[in-house]
Amino acid sequence: MKHHVKSLKLAEEGKKRIEWADNDMPVLRNVRAKFAKGKPFKGQKMSACLHVTAETANLVRALKAGGADILLVASNPLSTQDDVAAALVKYYKIPVMAIRGEDKQTYYKHLNAALSRKPVITMDDGADLISLLHKKYKAWAPNVMGSMEETTTGVIRLKAMAADGKLELPVIAVNDAQTKNMFDNRYGTGQSTVDGIIRATDMLMAGKYVVTAGYGWCGRGFAMRARGMGAKVIVTEVDKIKALEAAMDGFDVMPIKDAAKIGDLFCTLTGDMHVIRPEHFKLMKDGAMVCNSGHFDIEIDIKGLKKISNKVKKNVRNFVDEYTVGKKRIFVLADGRLINLAAAEGHPASVMDMSFATQALASEYVVKNYKKLDNQVYYVPQNIEENVADLKLKSMGINIDKLTPEQEEYLSSWNMGT
Repeated sequence: MKHHVKSLKLAEEGKKRIEWADNDMPVLRNVRAKFAKGKPFKGQKMSACLHVTAETANLVRALKAGGADILLVASNPLSTQDDVAAALVKYYKIPVMAIRGEDKQTYYKHLNAALSRKPVITMDDGADLISLLHKKYKAWAPNVMGSMEETTTGVIRLKAMAADGKLELPVIAVNDAQTKNMFDNRYGTGQSTVDGIIRATDMLMAGKYVVTAGYGWCGRGFAMRARGMGAKVIVTEVDKIKALEAAMDGFDVMPIKDAAKIGDLFCTLTGDMHVIRPEHFKLMKDGAMVCNSGHFDIEIDIKGLKKISNKVKKNVRNFVDEYTVGKKRIFVLADGRLINLAAAEGHPASVMDMSFATQALASEYVVKNYKKLDNQVYYVPQNIEENVADLKLKSMGINIDKLTPEQEEYLSSWNMGT
């Protein structure tokens, strides 16, 4: 089995981590059992470009149980858990190509390996795999039944491709599922981002001015959790509706150039590039900390920061680099990559349970319906969303009300007055 991991000697610890996460992923366990019986992916080659974590390991285990011939590569060089990668290879016989801290050349070598095997289903976390498919393996694209995209950034890129008529295969926007973004993005990102920042810096958030750049689901989650830790939260936005929502939620809202003068900690959660730029770094106070929990490291213009810095000290603490701008020190966390995965363990398993169950069931939907799908970006079907929500509620021991026949008639008719 072809693989490229740091060391198979790490596998035992990785197996423990995978099994621990599995304990908190009852919905995905249910899906795995269903797939093991039905084998919806029997004989199908799949390539997944995702964060190689214990939670992802349980997703690919479910896909393999469904008969898939699956290869996993990393979607981010700093998010790979090397022990998990080793365990997938040694104990679960799933090929993995991912090493924590791999350079750009190795990263793309792995992506090429994922595509050169000619998969008929792909999974992406940021659209790097699909982007490479369209650039280098375009001739194979018509043979791909479909792809699943996990992130806001990726969905934005793929919708742009579809609008330009450049998308060569159907895509399911798993990120846009309510069972994903309302929970994973908000509660998962919120908690894991705070966790990553504290692990990297050991800072006390209470009393600090924390600048949240972006108020999508991820920004909402982080702002909520930072306020819960006692921080004074400032939100920056470019979207008028989201800015208004942040203000109504009780946060201060202002342009980034104004927040730059005040903030103690800055976190970008936008999915866009160069949200914090040299003109903002110049305004920051001594000791300001900057991190990213959106997606790619380009949210923070680190190249621009290097150009205006007098001096750079690498690794003044694990995951912390010190840049001197004039007489002020600015600390960049985790090289501007995802702080929650670089310095911590990513989202808790219980929230990824829903996201990855949705991902797995969306893959099954593609296999069953790909002949009916055009080269567009599709939402996750509502019946999948409701199935995942129902299973999650049952796993939590929660029952809810049902509409009476009279209530159903009232909601579906127009001729019943008040």
